[in-house]
Amino acid sequence: MAFAISKRNAVAFLVTLLLVSVTPSSSTLQQDFIHCLVDNTDMAFPIRASFFSPDQNATLFKEELESTAQNLRYLTPSNPKPVFIFEPLYETHVQAAVVCAKKLQLHMRLRSGGHDYEGLSFVAEDVTPFVVVDLSKLRQIDVDLDSNSAWAHAGATVGEVYYRIQEKSQTHGFPAGLCSSLGIGGHLVGGAYGSMMRKFGLGADNVLDARIIDANGKILDRAAMGEDVFWAIRGAGGGSFGVILAWKIKLVPVPATVTVFTVTKTLEQDGTRVLYKWQQVADKLDEDLFIRAIIQTAGKTSKTSNRTVSTSYQGQFLGDSNRLMQVMQKSFPELGLTKKDCIEMSWIKSVMYIAGFPNSAAPEALLAGKSLFKNHFKAKSDFVEEPIPVEGLEGLWKKLLQEDSPLTIWNPYGGMMSRISESETPFPHRKGHGKASEARHIEWMRDMYSYMEQYVSKNPRRAYVNYRDLDLGVNEGEIDADAREWGAKYFKGNFERLVKIKGEFDPENFFRHEQSIPTKIG
Repeated sequence: MAFAISKRNAVAFLVTLLLVSVTPSSSTLQQDFIHCLVDNTDMAFPIRASFFSPDQNATLFKEELESTAQNLRYLTPSNPKPVFIFEPLYETHVQAAVVCAKKLQLHMRLRSGGHDYEGLSFVAEDVTPFVVVDLSKLRQIDVDLDSNSAWAHAGATVGEVYYRIQEKSQTHGFPAGLCSSLGIGGHLVGGAYGSMMRKFGLGADNVLDARIIDANGKILDRAAMGEDVFWAIRGAGGGSFGVILAWKIKLVPVPATVTVFTVTKTLEQDGTRVLYKWQQVADKLDEDLFIRAIIQTAGKTSKTSNRTVSTSYQGQFLGDSNRLMQVMQKSFPELGLTKKDCIEMSWIKSVMYIAGFPNSAAPEALLAGKSLFKNHFKAKSDFVEEPIPVEGLEGLWKKLLQEDSPLTIWNPYGGMMSRISESETPFPHRKGHGKASEARHIEWMRDMYSYMEQYVSKNPRRAYVNYRDLDLGVNEGEIDADAREWGAKYFKGNFERLVKIKGEFDPENFFRHEQSIPTKIG
């Protein structure tokens, strides 16, 4: 890029160089941090083995940084990198990390599963220096069937939680996410929808207790943090109120036999009419039945007339195939589901089916905690309250066919979701359908988002905080008037209560990022 340097520019350039020259090196910051950790914890452990920095070993640092990152768009050389990554082995290490980051004025990013869609768990665009505290070593899960509950530490994945439950019982489960590699710590703090939400609500609706570390390094349970903070952490998104150490979750009953299916319709197979009907019935079906619509292009990868749009209807039914067929013939015969399409299995295998594992995979595959899908993408979410008309769908197909590999997934709500108040947790989106879209090309995605505006929720146009989207706005300064706009999209009328709780619980705004809950709004 060519530019002219005036005297004014030259001074600004010189000041920048001076500022950079006095910034401590990553090795110095790491040494100071280690000394502080030793002073603030009585645990003896090989502390250097828990640190990864480019100065220490660039290869290991890169591997660790990329290990759980879901969106590869934030792993380019131009993206800011932490000065180091710290992997605590015990809760006391996390306490000390908070105390030391505060003392050394290091900005902290928290990572449990690395699935933040905007990379906020491992990238900080405007704050340097910053460190990443990676909770992946804190993954203990204790299932107690007598109390119908389990404690799951933040670094455990959703898949590990499911596995440990089924290890104890084939007739217990938990209604959380569809992606098995999600970190349970960051997942539940955003609400956590899943394939059993129509029967049991969100994952966050089934949280009984939690352990968090506040900005002073204190560990608090539900009683100690108070009901306001406990309310806030079950839906406000991660990185605003403290470090989630563990969740106590309520187990739910599942049948010994669960049925799954996938039926795909292209435009040439009357796909538009079937999807229009799905919109009318999906949130009103039997609560044991969840059918999501996965929409993408099919055919040749080049942009030719040979391409089409396919919609795969992926279902999970809490029961056997005979009863499922009765429900479908009564409520959604247009899909044309047959007995041959139905596969009966255990609940844990149905979870794996929805997550994309092959039918031959053993449940132990969930213990790997690895994402099946990593890509460069931009994602957006919407909530649809009224069926999109046929002409609207036809316009949508035209948009999809303009992009190389678009993906949009529509998830039905209804059932238990519609019976829970919008203010029960910070997650207010209880009716209609949730819609998430992903694509590689950002400008196309924004154009698509603009097209959908006429068909989705309004005043505000709503969004799901676990599908983080910085296009909606970012925090600017201590008192942020703009936050009111993006906050309403995620939280509707719950946002002002969240701001009040944040201001009281973390008044210095130690836990913060580009879309964290602010302490004040203008």
